[in-house]
Amino acid sequence: MTDNKTDTKLDNLSVREVVEMAVRTEILGHGYYTDLSKQFVKQQEVHDLFSFLAGQEEKHIKRFTELKDKIGGEEPDNWQDVSEYMRAYVESAFFMGRDKALPHMHNITEANAALGLAIGFEKETLLYFYAMRDMVKEHGIVDEIIKEEKSHIVSLARMKDKLSRA
Repeated sequence: MTDNKTDTKLDNLSVREVVEMAVRTEILGHGYYTDLSKQFVKQQEVHDLFSFLAGQEEKHIKRFTELKDKIGGEEPDNWQDVSEYMRAYVESAFFMGRDKALPHMHNITEANAALGLAIGFEKETLLYFYAMRDMVKEHGIVDEIIKEEKSHIVSLARMKDKLSRA
């Protein structure tokens, strides 16, 4: 038997909170790519790609903040199921914060390894945004960011492939 007073904040997420978590994810992404761009300043193409992706994350922060401002208090019909899924996803090691989400980033010295981790980061955020898309009425904003996240994966994969062949 559980006591409602002991439930965590994540037990009763609102759509607004899910979008706020998306903003936080983009903030993490911005920091991630900014740090990686600094780590690879001597590899111009890799540095430029990570710098570009950091800029894209800033744009996503703005778009999700706009989306959060548009969202009302109404929850979707299937909110209980969606809320449980999103809670489980957010509670995963990937999204628990900078220390747990991106622990290997600061120790990476090889560009291909950094690109591989970045591809994984983008795939995880893409899954999150697909789930989030089903919760909000403003699909256009989320669809736009999903499209950009996909293009990030392609850009990262191309650079990884290019470096592997060099």
